[in-house]
Formats: sequence, C-alpha cells, structure tokens
Amino acid sequence: MKLNELIKIIKRLYREHIKRHLNRILLALVLSLVVAGSTASTAWLLDPAVKKIFIEQDKTLAWLIPIWIVLAFASKGISLYFARINIIKVSNIIGGELQKRIADVMLRADIETLDNRHSGKYISNIQFDCTAVQMLVGTGVLNLMKDSFSLIALIYLMFYQNWKLASFAIFMMPLAIFFAKNLGKRIGKVQGEAGELAGNFTSFLTEIFKASKMIRIYQKEEAEKKNAESFIDKLVKKNIKIGSVLIRATPIMETLTGFMIAGFIFYSGKLISAGELEINNFFSFLAAMMLAYQPIRSLATINIVAYQGAAAAKRIFVVTDNPIETKNDKNFPNLKIDKCNIKFENINFHYTNTKEKAVEKINFEIKGGSMTAFVGHSGAGKSTIINLLPRFYEPQEGKIFIDQQNIHNVSLYSLRRNISLVSQDVILFDDTVKNNIAYADPKASQSEIIEACKFAAADEFIDKLPDGYETFIGENGVRLSGGQKQRISIARAILKKSPIILLDEATSSLDSESEQIVQNAITNLTKNKTTLVIAHRLSTIHNAEQIFVLKNGFIIGSGNHDSLMKSSNEYKSLYEKQLK
Repeated sequence: MKLNELIKIIKRLYREHIKRHLNRILLALVLSLVVAGSTASTAWLLDPAVKKIFIEQDKTLAWLIPIWIVLAFASKGISLYFARINIIKVSNIIGGELQKRIADVMLRADIETLDNRHSGKYISNIQFDCTAVQMLVGTGVLNLMKDSFSLIALIYLMFYQNWKLASFAIFMMPLAIFFAKNLGKRIGKVQGEAGELAGNFTSFLTEIFKASKMIRIYQKEEAEKKNAESFIDKLVKKNIKIGSVLIRATPIMETLTGFMIAGFIFYSGKLISAGELEINNFFSFLAAMMLAYQPIRSLATINIVAYQGAAAAKRIFVVTDNPIETKNDKNFPNLKIDKCNIKFENINFHYTNTKEKAVEKINFEIKGGSMTAFVGHSGAGKSTIINLLPRFYEPQEGKIFIDQQNIHNVSLYSLRRNISLVSQDVILFDDTVKNNIAYADPKASQSEIIEACKFAAADEFIDKLPDGYETFIGENGVRLSGGQKQRISIARAILKKSPIILLDEATSSLDSESEQIVQNAITNLTKNKTTLVIAHRLSTIHNAEQIFVLKNGFIIGSGNHDSLMKSSNEYKSLYEKQLK
C-alpha cells in the first residue's frame, strides 16, 4: 500500500467515524499533555535531587523532592489511565460501527451480491478486519499523541540541560524514522495477504461445518484434514512473517540506542572534564534520554499499526461501498392489494456472471386467489421467475405488476410484506419452535401461533417435543425431521397472513407420508391466496388452475393439467417419466 492510499483511507476513517468522537479524543490529547509534562518533570527532578540532596545536602529539599517525584509519577499514571479509557471507548465504538455497517450491508445487499461472495469472507471482515481498524484508532491514536508530546517535552529538557548533547541525540532519530517507514510498507503488504488468507480459511471452516455428513459418508476426513492443515500452515507462515517484520524494529532500535548511549557517555565525559557539564545535569539528561527511548520506539513502529489498520479498512470499504441496486425507497407508495392479480410483461433476465439469459420473453397473467404452477427440467427458469416477484433479483428488461401496480414503483417493504415463501431449503434459527414461527410476526399471541401450527399440521409433533413450543431446535432445526421443519416453515408463512404465497419445490425432499401431511398443510396455507408453485412432483399440482411449462428460459406451453397432457409434449413427457 502506497503512502497516498494510506492517507486517503485514514482521512476517510476520520470523516466517517473518528470525527464524531473528537470530544473524547481532545480530552485524551489534554491528558496526554499532562502525561508528557509528568514524564519530563521526573527526569528534570533528578537535576535538583543530585545537586541539592547529594552535593549540597539540603535537608528541606531532601523531603520535598521525593514528594514531587511521587506526585509526578501519580499524575502520569492517573492521566494515562483516563486517556486510555477514553481512547478504548472510542476505538471499540468505531469497531462496533464498522461491524454494524457490514451487518447492515449483509442484510440489505442484493441477493446476487451475496451469492457471488462467500459468507466466510463477511465473517472475516467482521471478526478480523474491524479489530485491526480498532487497533489503529485505539493504539495508534493514543500512542501518536502521548508519545509525540512526551518526546517533545523530553527533547526540550535535553536542550535545556545541554544543547550539544541534545544535538547528538537528535541526530540518531532520522535513522529510526527511515527504518520504520520501510517496515511499515512491508507490513501493510503482508497484512493484506494475511487478511485474504483469514477470509479464505473462515470460508473453508463454514463449508466444513455445513458438509459434516457429506464428508463422513464419502470418507473424506483425511482429505479435508489435509486441506485444513494446508490453510493453517499458510496462515501460520504468514503470521510468522508478520511477527518477524514487526520485531525487525527491535534490533535496529536497540543498536541505535546502544550507539546513542555509548556516544553520549563518551561525549559527556569530555564535557564534564572541560567544565561544560555538571554531574547533576548529566543525570537529568541521561534520565530524559532513557525515557525518550520508549516513545521513539513506539513512534518508529506506529506506521506499522497504521498500515495494518488501513489494509483492513480497505477490505471493509470494498464491502460497504458495493452499491445496493434493490433497496427500499421511502418516497414510493405502499403496494395496495385488491384482487392480487399478477402480470409479467416482456421479462428478460440473466445473472451477472453469465450473458446467457435465464428467462426470456416471459409474459403471463395470474388471476388473484388462484394457484399457478411452473414446471420444467432443472435450469429451465422456474426459480428465477419466483425470485423476480419479491425482487430478490431485478430483470434487465420488462415489468411486473400486482393489481396494475409496477412492483418497481412501490415500497419494497410493502411488496415483501405481502409475500410469503416456503422453500425446499427450510431456514430455521437456533432458537425455540415458538420464536421460529413468530419470526413472521413477533407480536403474535400464543393462541395465534398455536392456531397457525394446527393449520400447518405441526401442533401434534410440537406437543411431543421435550419443552413443547419452548424447545430449542438447534442450528437450522437439526433436531427435527425434514417434514417437521417444513411444517414449521408453513406455520410461519400462515402466521404472516400474506395474500401471495411462493412455494419453491416445498415437498420435493420429503417421503410420501411426510409429503401427504405437508401437502395438506399447504392446502390450508394457499386457500384463497394467489399462489405460485414450483413442483418436481407433478402429481401435487393437478388442482392448479394454470400451469406454465418452461424450457431453456422460455414458456413453451400453458393450461391446466388435462389440456397440457393433450397439447404439450414436454409436459406429457415430464409427467409420464414420473409415473414410471
């Protein structure tokens, strides 16, 4: 990362996050001045201590000077404590703000954006990158203020004691700055690579957890173990490299300090011999120079923290700056439901990662309160049509209407409030049965939840669970069967009371007995609702008022079951294959 890019990122962090916390930072700055003054005063007090106590043997000052030294150290400790408290609060608040921004992006981002980036990368941004920025704001800002002021105060004291010795000490500082600058550039590059590796490793771990059964049934434990070891080995090597770069400053600074002290003692001896330096000035100057060692070392490596934080902030901004195409416009009117008629007009759509159209020239109308089914081979475009209605994806051409209202000209929230989705991939949270169902309506009463479960044929098995509706079902409902999870999903959709129902192959993964139970629940769910169904098992859509047959993204036939059996060879072929 180049210096101008580093400055640009830090300026942006200041504008968007740090600026609003200036009061706390200014307070920390004032406290840092107190720390600097206290640090310099402890070194200066050695001058009168040596002269008045040890040489002149002043009994009054023999009591007062130790008290002043205690007060100086106490003042430094208290000021430093409150300065750190303020900066810790600021850095953690800013880290939290960045985490909230990423979480907000994840929740509002276009589905296609989320599909094109592994979830593990987002987790890495929240866990690792935000922490690195937090370190930049916390450690970096405080050290910059505290150590800069302390160094200025100590340098002033050194010049006050003897300008010749001070000039010699100052001569060594540009060397430290030169080495630190090169180390900062190197650490920024290595830290960026480590961040990418951490994101990839988090993605790998996410997949390992999801694929636990698949790994075991295909006996891939050893293969995945080797993959894990490979990721870990790469991270270990990269972290060793980071650590090595970080501590490269130590031998450089120690060597420079050695030269500084050796030269200082040699030169001081000559000045004392020439009568240009007294022994009390010598000890005060030595204390100031030794105390200056820590802030010099800290400031020499502060750009390393800056490059680490800036590299992390850059990865965060890549996520937060990604434009959201589908978002709620509060100026748009709410969708007004009347009969709930749906119309697709000249719809063309293709995914961003391909130029091939998923659906093309799609035109159809659905009568409100009716059931419409979409059938076809895998990849025909059925799910794409379903996903376009709640605006999970945006068509490149064409319009979609609900009761003659263009869905792109109404509030997104009002559109989705009127749509429920039941999919074959049931999403449940690691929470109670009750809370999973109430996700559709957090204000729903217990009786309303129970009523929804009865309609979904879920109440019987829920009552048999250890804690009934208060039973925790595990991650994604791992403690439930497929049919049970599907019925909870249906109960959730019933509780939402939406006039439009989307069923995406809701029974495709169930056995015949579970399918029958779920099918009855679906009948209760879709009664008098405008329903769009995708079904692999064509036997489940005999009662659909309208069926559309899709092939390669085109609608090649429409009608009810009986008419399609006579007019559509594609539909007839699909149906007969399932009967065999």
